[in-house]
Amino acid sequence: MADTAQPDDLLALAGRTYQSRLLVGTGKYASMEQTGTAIRASGADIVTVAIRRSNIGQNPDKPNLLDVIPPDEFTILPNTAGCYTTEDAVRTCRLARELLDGHNLVKLEVLGDKQTLYPDITATLEAAQILVDDGFEVMVYTSDDPIIAKRLEDIGCVAVMPLAAPIGSGLGIQNRYNILTIVENASVPIIVDAGVGTASDAAIAMELGCDGVLMNTAIAEAREPVRMATAMRQAIDAGRNAFLAGRMPRRRYASASSPLTDMPG
Repeated sequence: MADTAQPDDLLALAGRTYQSRLLVGTGKYASMEQTGTAIRASGADIVTVAIRRSNIGQNPDKPNLLDVIPPDEFTILPNTAGCYTTEDAVRTCRLARELLDGHNLVKLEVLGDKQTLYPDITATLEAAQILVDDGFEVMVYTSDDPIIAKRLEDIGCVAVMPLAAPIGSGLGIQNRYNILTIVENASVPIIVDAGVGTASDAAIAMELGCDGVLMNTAIAEAREPVRMATAMRQAIDAGRNAFLAGRMPRRRYASASSPLTDMPG
């Protein structure tokens, strides 16, 4: 659990509350053991799992990821990574619901390009509508387009997850103004998803008013994943506290801390 989370400032998502505003993935680690250690160091409560790439019980003869991230300790968030059509994404979510005994909270992503992993927005909108109508609580990966973000919210998605930059790029937030516009117009949680590379990127997302950040590669591909997971946990907390505190105004130059006017000669 996040060390500095305040009891009156929890992440509210799909009818539940969470102490940590950092959500993490499970791919690209050197081993199952490292996966579990890094996730615990991150303080994350919600862990996303790629159903098409991970074994969570569908292959009994292979190591089960749920052995290192047990569902009684973490909220498992199945995702549709690797899906390029509406049909594949919907089918994957339904498979996850079967494997996880009726679990309805899912992360939807429908990709449109294999190089950039940029979302196919048309297919994402279609899949989101089908899944919401089928009783799923949909957290949805999307572009940083404020109009599309609002449309996904209107469909009934429980969280909208705009990218900061292409998945796995580590470029950080490339369009702060779009993210800020999405945040300002949202009535559901906005969670930056994809493109975070280091702790300062996570802090900036939180300072913009985002409700959380989801990341995987930034931790898993760090030279020391466990240490980076700790840094990301601290950055999320620092950015959130800075947002709540309210930053000082930007100025072209400093003003004297003690005014010099009206002083006796």
